[in-house]
Amino acid sequence: MTTPPPNRRTIYLVGTTGHPNYGDEHIAACWLRHLAEREPDAEVWLDCPNPGPSEVLLGDLHPRVRFTDTLWRLCWHAGSQEPWQVASFTREAIRDPGRAPRWVAGIVVAARADVVHVVGGGYINGIWPHHIGLLAAAVAIREHSGARLAMTGQGLIPLPTEARPLLRTLSTRFDVVDVRDTPSQDMLANVPGITATGDDLFFGIAPHLYRQDESLDLPEVMVCVQSDLLSMSVPSLAGFVLETLRRWKVPSERIGFVEGMPLVDREVFALLEHELPGARFYPFSDIMEAGMPVDSGQRWLSTRFHTHLVAAAAGAAGTALAVDADYYTNKHGSLLESGSGWSLNTNLSVSSAAEPAGGFDPATLDSLRSAKAELAARIY
Repeated sequence: MTTPPPNRRTIYLVGTTGHPNYGDEHIAACWLRHLAEREPDAEVWLDCPNPGPSEVLLGDLHPRVRFTDTLWRLCWHAGSQEPWQVASFTREAIRDPGRAPRWVAGIVVAARADVVHVVGGGYINGIWPHHIGLLAAAVAIREHSGARLAMTGQGLIPLPTEARPLLRTLSTRFDVVDVRDTPSQDMLANVPGITATGDDLFFGIAPHLYRQDESLDLPEVMVCVQSDLLSMSVPSLAGFVLETLRRWKVPSERIGFVEGMPLVDREVFALLEHELPGARFYPFSDIMEAGMPVDSGQRWLSTRFHTHLVAAAAGAAGTALAVDADYYTNKHGSLLESGSGWSLNTNLSVSSAAEPAGGFDPATLDSLRSAKAELAARIY
């Protein structure tokens, strides 16, 4: 383990990369690109659940970025998933690394940070309640090193009632608190200076996210549907998608499926590909390497939040599908409130026959990007 020169800042990012997941990877990527421009000489760490795959995907985006999973391991090995107990353990482990002797070296690195930035996403909430320990660890780092603390683009809903006082208390210790949706903002209404600038990926909307070859014959209709976190069965979702596509009367060879999360977003396609001969499938590796196959004339059908965001940012129309009653309904609703113009279908027992509409107005998208740039200036 090396110690950086005294005049070199240590910036410690916390994110949920490496699973991998399209949105999580690109959120971390946009902050790493910003730091490469703003702080190229800083020592940058990204603390994430899967540092190996993250290094392969993101390791060339900053000249001094390194990857670890220290704070995540503290959350996983706290002996409980109950938020208060996890928060207590992670704070104590930062104060006394001997409480977690297998990760002393990583704790020492984290505890010297000048900035701790918990980047955006929807991974600190009641679906994964033990992840509140990440915020508690950040607070303990501040108590040790005086680090500046920031959380940005956070989606904190749903959250158990008993965990809300803890989240509010931890949030008041942060210098910058930013969320991506109104319910999260309402829950932290007591936090001074809280902002709701939307999802962090608005900061990263740029041409590199999209296919650049204008000669490509892109599908007329695009589909991104998941098989995890569903309130219905995968076959039920597949049936809904098939009936919707039939009602839209689009030839199957003009349909494309994209994979936002490897394997998980292929299951529905695997059930439907024999009914949709000629439909194209774009795996995760392809859209990360070559960009999302989007143009403004397309129609989209998506359960995934970040494909909704990226497609609408390119001007594409679409229908978002809420696969549960709160988490995804709230996520997609935040994009509708921001101006995506898409429709939201919360009843997947009825196929969506209406033609989708929408796409972000360019002026609205510029405003959302500007708000994120102003947020970045507050942190760095």
